[in-house]
Amino acid sequence: MTAAVRPLTGKVALVTGAGRGIGAAIARRLARDGALVAVHYGHSEAAARDVVAGIREAGGHAFTVGAVLGAPGDAEAVFEAFDAGVKEEEGAEGGALDILVNNAGVSGSGPVGQAVPEIFDRMMAVNAKAPFFLVQQALPRLRSGGRVINISSLASRRAFPESLAYAMSKGALDTMTLALAKELAPRGITVNAIGPGFIETDMNARRRTTPQARASLASRSAFARIGTPADVADVVAFLASADSRWITGQYLEVSGGTDM
Repeated sequence: MTAAVRPLTGKVALVTGAGRGIGAAIARRLARDGALVAVHYGHSEAAARDVVAGIREAGGHAFTVGAVLGAPGDAEAVFEAFDAGVKEEEGAEGGALDILVNNAGVSGSGPVGQAVPEIFDRMMAVNAKAPFFLVQQALPRLRSGGRVINISSLASRRAFPESLAYAMSKGALDTMTLALAKELAPRGITVNAIGPGFIETDMNARRRTTPQARASLASRSAFARIGTPADVADVVAFLASADSRWITGQYLEVSGGTDM
C-alpha cells in the first residue's frame, strides 16, 4: 500500500520565534505535514537546535535561522540565513518560500501609567515592524499560492489595559494582515492572523504562579482549561494547507471560547 502524501510535501516554511512555545509547536507540526522548516530564533539557539533535532529524529526536515528581531537590519539577516539554509538543505539558489509564520513576539509592557518609551519601542519593533519587513523581504521568495500567517493575540480584540503597548502592537499586525490579504490575492497568496487566548508558554508563566491563578485563567475558557501550543499549531497547519485556499484577510480567534 502506498503511503499517503503529506499535505505540505515540497513546501518550505519559515517560522519566527520557533525555539520554544507556540513557535516550536508550529515548526514541529509543519514538518510533520511534510514541509522543510526554517526554525528561527533570536537568543534561544540551543532550544532551536533541539527543535530541529527532534524534527529530524521524527523523519522531518528542518534547519535553524539565527537573527535578533527588533534590531537594525533584522529582516535582511533572517533571510540571508534562510537562503543559506535552503541552499544547504535543497541545493537550490534563491531560497524559495511557501509559508511565512510571523510568530516571534515580546510582551509585558504594562498599563499606560507605567509606560516608558524604551519598552513601547521594543513592543512595536519586534511585534509589528519586524513582521512588516519580514513580509517585504519574503515577497520575492514567496511562490504563488503561498501563505502568510501572523500570530496575533486575543489582546487585540479585548480590552487589555494591563499590557497596552503589547495589545497595540498586535492590533497593528491585524491591520497589516487585512491589507496584505488584498494586495497579495492576485498571486493566490492568503494572509491570515491567529489570535490565541491564554496558552501555556513561558511568555505568560507569571500569570500561572499559583494554583489559584492557574485555575482563574482556565475558568475563562469555555472548556475550563488553559490552551496548549499544539492547539494553535494545528490551526496554523490548516491555514498553511490547500484546504484553507478560500480564507484570507481573517482574524481567527483560537482561545477555547475565552470570556464567551
